[in-house]
Amino acid sequence: MDKKSLIGLGLIAGILGIWLYVSGPSKETVARNKAVKDSITLVQQKQESELMAKDAAIKKEVVDTLRSAPVEVNDSTKAALLNDQYKDFTPATTGKEETFVIENENIKATILNKGAQIIKVELKKYHRSGKTEPLILFDRDSLNFALKLNAYDRSRIFSTDSFYFKSVKQTATGIDLKLETSNPASYIEFSYSIKPNDYIVSSEIRFVGMEKIISQTEDQLQLTWAMLFPSQEKYIKKEKQAATVYYKQVENSPDYINGLKDEQKELSEADIKWISFKQQYFNSTIIANNIFAKGGSLIKTSGRPNSTEIVKAVSSELGIPYQHLPNEKFGFKFYFGPNDYKTLKTYGDDLEQIIPTGWSIFSYINKWMVIPLFDSLSFMNMGIVILILTLIVKVLLLPIAYKTYMSGARMRVLKPETDALNAKYEKNADPMKKQQEQMALYRKAGVNPLSGCFPLLLQFPILIALFAFLPAAVELRQQNFLWATDLSTYDTIWDFGYVPFINWAYGDHVSLFALLMFVSTLVYTYMNSSMMPQQNNQMPGMKFMMYFMPVIFLAVMNDYAAGLSWYYFLANM
Repeated sequence: MDKKSLIGLGLIAGILGIWLYVSGPSKETVARNKAVKDSITLVQQKQESELMAKDAAIKKEVVDTLRSAPVEVNDSTKAALLNDQYKDFTPATTGKEETFVIENENIKATILNKGAQIIKVELKKYHRSGKTEPLILFDRDSLNFALKLNAYDRSRIFSTDSFYFKSVKQTATGIDLKLETSNPASYIEFSYSIKPNDYIVSSEIRFVGMEKIISQTEDQLQLTWAMLFPSQEKYIKKEKQAATVYYKQVENSPDYINGLKDEQKELSEADIKWISFKQQYFNSTIIANNIFAKGGSLIKTSGRPNSTEIVKAVSSELGIPYQHLPNEKFGFKFYFGPNDYKTLKTYGDDLEQIIPTGWSIFSYINKWMVIPLFDSLSFMNMGIVILILTLIVKVLLLPIAYKTYMSGARMRVLKPETDALNAKYEKNADPMKKQQEQMALYRKAGVNPLSGCFPLLLQFPILIALFAFLPAAVELRQQNFLWATDLSTYDTIWDFGYVPFINWAYGDHVSLFALLMFVSTLVYTYMNSSMMPQQNNQMPGMKFMMYFMPVIFLAVMNDYAAGLSWYYFLANM
């Protein structure tokens, strides 16, 4: 493209930019439109808040009236007061709490009849760090699951978690719970079922004869799902860094909100396939058989920085499409289980992408080499598997390592001649000429002075890939090896408690695997530097950095997964 063409294109782009600026809405118009939109939203929120406050006030009045009523007040009067508040839902306002259990080889789910909600999930094959009983993913005190019902032309707003459901069908692996109304032909059913050797709980909400009760203005219902993450691991700081909410919108790749700060995100761009409450090694995920509607859907995280028991609070609001049909149903399922790549991948919908595998090429290293190796050797101790992984990498790099060794041997043979060159140009009278003579000497001997760096550089992508994956690899959890009781967290040979500054910079303990990694890195650095030519006073800070970086790694790795430090130690050998 010639100069005139470039100038022409530049002028066209400039004119187009000016036209867009001039013809676009003014700042005042944008602000006015935003104000109108915000006002409408505020009015809607205010109306809904006022309605819910009104319902709460009426409910309180009913309860107070019933409590303060004299003994002679008959049952019909009490029923009338309840009926005025709850209308068709009055039969479901009273009852006795009951729990039901469905389970298989992997999970045990407890379901409460009040709200027809799963209030507790135990993972039978896992346990909390330092405990022996099954790991409790969440319990009643840390969960909220409810369907909001806008009823009677929005004159009433109900939540299913305040109603008592009745069990209409129950087996060891499934249950149906019915929310009855005063009309036997109108009801809502929640069903839960689980298959053998699975982590999925299938669910369905059925609406029968509810088209005249649920407000005609509603084209979707709002499902609330919120949870407090209990601490499950040895080091809650790492749990808080890893915990967040992932989501997948239809035809988009999974994404997540920043888990390091409190954040709320509206999911209004596209319909939603699933929402995942992700912890460090486990997750609770709700997956639509079809879609969750985008309108009104949002996710939120809220940290608990001072808590030693609660990792984080997470919540979601999801839209369920509703068409006011005499018989209507909405199918979805829950995944309650480990962040296991192979397991999640079998369920589809990109669920496995909640597991951090690294960026770009690093991700492929984990997906194509590390994870398949872990899966194929899962019957072995993971410490041995990491050793095998190291051997595989070293065998692949053996030809280059051999050339590096030979080059190093030649460098040692040439040392007297390089020392003579250094002495000849000791005062750096002509550094360029010295460099030329050195390179001529190396070429003549067939030596590459940087050959010692090649093995490390080629291993670098693998080191980075494992740095991303191993601290999140559930395969290492509950795997003891040598003195380490759990390769997924740091090993400890000395807990020295609180020491000012030391705790901030290093920690309150000594990890032997991290210490071995540190020592082996120093030795590896020394051996490589001894093979490289000495450059008098050239880059004086380089030598300091070479030996200072292992100190930084020691501080970082002291509270990282022992399995990662074990691999880094082996890689240096």
